[in-house]
Amino acid sequence: QVQLAESGGGSVEAGGSLSLSCVATTSTSSEYCMGWFRQAPGKDREGVASLDFDGSTSYTDSVKGRFTISKDSARNTLYLRMDTLRPEDTAMYYCAAHSHWGCDLDRARYDYWGQGTQVTVSS
Repeated sequence: QVQLAESGGGSVEAGGSLSLSCVATTSTSSEYCMGWFRQAPGKDREGVASLDFDGSTSYTDSVKGRFTISKDSARNTLYLRMDTLRPEDTAMYYCAAHSHWGCDLDRARYDYWGQGTQVTVSS
């Protein structure tokens, strides 16, 4: 069982930056796929970025070149650095994890979820 807790959300103007953190209650470095997802009002939850235990990453097209996913294994912490933010990035952001084979942005494969942190980008 893994418990996840996000922090770092807030309000920023378009073009600004934010960094999100997700602390896990247990080590996730050796066998877990970690991901960031987001859900805007009235929309489905979508995958933003994933990070496999071997360090491989994937991003949804709309954030490529602007967002960076990383982790600090010693601190059991996952990060999402978000640069050049746009109003359409406004959403609740969730951290998630699973230990199944493969690592991608399919939300159905993730077993553990945090409570979310709100990101609001104004134009």
